[in-house]
Amino acid sequence: MQKIQFFIITKTIGAYLNLLSYFNLEKAKNKAYQLFSSPRKGRLKKEHLPKTLQSATLETFEYNNEKFLTYIWPGNEEIILLVHGWESNASRWKKLLQHLKPLGKTIIAIDGPAHGLSEGTEFSAPKYAECINVVTQKYQPKTIIGHSVGGAAISFYLNKYGDKNIEKVILIGAPSDFKIIADNYIKLLSLNNRIKTQLEAYYLQKFKVHINDFAGHKFAQNFAQKALIAHDIEDKVVLVEEGRKYANTWKNSTYIETSGLGHSMHDESLYLKIVAFIS
Repeated sequence: MQKIQFFIITKTIGAYLNLLSYFNLEKAKNKAYQLFSSPRKGRLKKEHLPKTLQSATLETFEYNNEKFLTYIWPGNEEIILLVHGWESNASRWKKLLQHLKPLGKTIIAIDGPAHGLSEGTEFSAPKYAECINVVTQKYQPKTIIGHSVGGAAISFYLNKYGDKNIEKVILIGAPSDFKIIADNYIKLLSLNNRIKTQLEAYYLQKFKVHINDFAGHKFAQNFAQKALIAHDIEDKVVLVEEGRKYANTWKNSTYIETSGLGHSMHDESLYLKIVAFIS
C-alpha cells in the first residue's frame, strides 16, 4: 500500500511541475530543485540527542550565514573526520565509533546542512564540501570517512581544495556520478525535458561543473591520498558499480566488496578493516 501511495504522490507532483513548466518554466525548475535538495528526515533536537552524541563536545561553525554542528570526542593530536550521508546525521557513526575510540585519536563528526542540529533547508554535495572545508581549515584531519553522499562530498572537496593534510580517505557506499542521481530523480517524477534541461543548466551555474563531469571517480584520478573504498553488491540506494568506478580510477586505493549489508553497511568485520587501514 505504501509503495502505491508513494507512486501516486510522486507522479502527481511530477504532473503538476510538468504543467507548470508551460506557464512558468523558471518557477517549475525552482520547485523541482527545491524538492530534489530538501531532506525529509535526519533532523535532531538538542534536548533529545542520541546517547552517542551526548558524550561529545559540541562545536558550532558557520558557512554562508548558516550554522552547522560538529561533535568532538577528544584524543591525541591526530584527527579523524566523519561525514554522514543523505537524510542522516552524526549519530549514524555509533557503531564505528566503538572501534575508532580505542585508537586514541580525536574524532570529529559533522551534521551536514539541513541535517541533525545544523541549520538550512538545502543539501547538496558541493555545499557539504564547503562545510568540510570550514572544519578542515581549523582541525586539519589526517583521515576522513564518508558514507553515501558524504563520500561524494569528500571527493568534491578534495577536487576543489586538494587538501594535502589528509592522508587517508575511506568511502562507504558512496555515489560517484551526479548525473545518475539527477536522472533517477527526473525518472521518479516523470519530469519533462523542459524541466530537465533547465535543471542541468542550473546545476552548471550553481556548482560550476557540467553534469557529465560531476563525478567523484573522475575527480579521483588526481587524488594522491590512500583510499579504502567499500561497497555492497546488494546496495539498492547506490549501486555497486559506483564503488567500482572509484576503485578503478583512484590509483592508491584498496577496494572491499561486501554482500548482504545493503546501503548502511554496518558490519563488525568491515569496521575492523577500517581500523586496520587507519592504523
